[in-house]
Amino acid sequence: MATKKKPLPTGAGVLASTHPLPDYGAAPAQSREERIEWYRLMYLTRKFEERSYQSYQTGLIGGFCHLYNGQEAVAAGTFAAVTDADPVITAYRDHAHGLMRGIQPGPAFAELYGRATGVVKGKGGSMHYFNVEKQMWGGHGIVGGQTALGLGLAFATKYLGEKKVCFCYMGDGAVNQGTFHESLNLAQLMQIPVIYVIENNMYSMGTAVERHSAPVELYKRALGYDMLGVRAEAQDFDIVRQVSWTLAERARKENMPAILELMTYRYRGHSMSDPQLYRSKDEVEEYRKHDPIEILREKILAEGIINEKDLDSLEEKVRKEVVAAHDWALASPFPAQSEIYTDIYA
Repeated sequence: MATKKKPLPTGAGVLASTHPLPDYGAAPAQSREERIEWYRLMYLTRKFEERSYQSYQTGLIGGFCHLYNGQEAVAAGTFAAVTDADPVITAYRDHAHGLMRGIQPGPAFAELYGRATGVVKGKGGSMHYFNVEKQMWGGHGIVGGQTALGLGLAFATKYLGEKKVCFCYMGDGAVNQGTFHESLNLAQLMQIPVIYVIENNMYSMGTAVERHSAPVELYKRALGYDMLGVRAEAQDFDIVRQVSWTLAERARKENMPAILELMTYRYRGHSMSDPQLYRSKDEVEEYRKHDPIEILREKILAEGIINEKDLDSLEEKVRKEVVAAHDWALASPFPAQSEIYTDIYA
């Protein structure tokens, strides 16, 4: 079965929705410092992933490793629409979510390398980043498993009357898991403030969406539960932030869930063992012309909030930070043998 040509970003923003979106106006304006910081975090994530790729190739990382290159505007744009008090939870492609929710590069690398200084003491690896202090509840390896956990996190905030919203991230391959549909039913029935963010990079593990899902418009899964579903482009940080803020406001004000399907693209394979035989090099290069980091870089330069010399300096500082973090992690000890039975339940 032949696959269709993948759609390229158009700059249209919101592409479709099952119901009219509420009009809460524009998301609050960002300060100069905030825009530069989100650019820094996106750039940091890219450089972290590039170093992780090298580390895997040289045998420093064992097991699975799923890189985020090309999808940085999804994590950044959605996180920028909420606060660190709002719970977030994701699947196994979680490095960006961890770094953008306060995990430092040193402990992040140490976790990849199985060191005791890792973010979960070297016991979780690539797929299990957590930062509970900033309401980052993982990193989960079971496909779709986090969708029920995200529902529980959101239910807890409603039960406590906290007026928070939970963003629960998943890939396009997870939409066919039964757990996801059970979660959708309860979310709409009980009016739970959870936003299911489908990071649609269009290939699941290695199968194009049109070969694994009916319909291919994944936001339409919301229709079966009379839920709001939205499809939007995701290479532009500002587009992602605006639609995410709108849905977050709706969740806070009305305790209503939603599906947010964000159309993105990964430059690397599904995992490090993926030969990528399902797509051409030309297709990947076409998408690289719509790089989320370059889009935001051009914007902040055009806005005059930073000049190119200072931005180059910031990028150089990030590159050095990544190298130093990598070296620090490698110098860290492995967990003691006595640690094998600790942290099993909590």
